[in-house]
Amino acid sequence: MSSEKIVAEKRTEFGKGAARRIRRENKIPAVVYGHGADPIHLTLPGHDTMMALKNHGANALLELDIDGKTQLALTKQVQVDDVRRVIEHVDFVAVKAGEKVTVDVTVHVTGDAVSGSLVVTDANTLTVEAEATHVPESIEVSIEGLEIGTQILAGSVALPKGTTLVSDPETLVVNITEAKTIEEPVADEAAEGEAAEATEAEAADAE
Repeated sequence: MSSEKIVAEKRTEFGKGAARRIRRENKIPAVVYGHGADPIHLTLPGHDTMMALKNHGANALLELDIDGKTQLALTKQVQVDDVRRVIEHVDFVAVKAGEKVTVDVTVHVTGDAVSGSLVVTDANTLTVEAEATHVPESIEVSIEGLEIGTQILAGSVALPKGTTLVSDPETLVVNITEAKTIEEPVADEAAEGEAAEATEAEAADAE
């Protein structure tokens, strides 16, 4: 997992008014927690931060340049405006190279099961432990050619090297069931007969 370097500015203004001013300048308010130190409140460049988070996913690792010193920071929460879809705030956790972290990683299902099957992803993420600098961006689960009735549990998912499972091994990740077909409604024969008789009666009256 690679990291991207972002030049950050320490901020001393807080509150909703200050946050709005920061966003108007196309910047993003953020905070870094961890390692027993006081939280560090920062302002990040909007475009560079957005691209870094987009390219590296929910657990993006950034090298924050704070007053000339580098701090590795693992993304923990990104607040996004529901309407405008812009980043409003980012929470980070301070980490060190070689340090183990526990994170939720997205499950990515690949391949196709047998024809006539319905693939249901029951767990969209798995909780794992990995080195802060080697957190996988996603965990691939292949269903290529799998038969109806197959269930993939967390304990059977192949994890990247250096990554260990924290989730319950019995967690159902993918369930392959039979796809149900929609049957054509069967017309009521009696109703059809009554409709035919009514039509004939109408025709006789018209004569």
